[in-house]
Amino acid sequence: MNGNTLHLEHSVEVEVSREFAWMYRTDIANWNDPPASFALEGAFVAGSRGTTLIPGQVPLHWRIREVRPGKSFILELQLDKAMLTFEWLFDALTDQRTRMTQKIVLSGDNAAAFAEQVETGFGSTLAEGMKRIATEMADAASRHTTKGAI
Repeated sequence: MNGNTLHLEHSVEVEVSREFAWMYRTDIANWNDPPASFALEGAFVAGSRGTTLIPGQVPLHWRIREVRPGKSFILELQLDKAMLTFEWLFDALTDQRTRMTQKIVLSGDNAAAFAEQVETGFGSTLAEGMKRIATEMADAASRHTTKGAI
């Protein structure tokens, strides 16, 4: 934690086009993080609101702060005098290889009150979660290509 800010970041490479990676990740039906479930009100555009439901916990309400189609998006979750943001970046390495980066930033006057929870909840699982997303995405792309070839 640096001052009132905590940064976590991880990147993975996946054997899919940037366009497929974007399409897959911005469809919240593909967000698979049990026991959490996710809902989005409306389209995946700046200003849309979403909810994360975790059994036994108060629903978490977030919003899409920024969308740069095909390149990046930022989700933000307002906490008590703090902000938690999740930025996803999509970089084409080749026509069929993409680097996805997730940056998680906790900031604000009261960030220290949430730092341990964010580090424990996200820091310890970020790399594993990103790897799982990349695997699921590559599997979906493979199924999509196979269907298209029939």
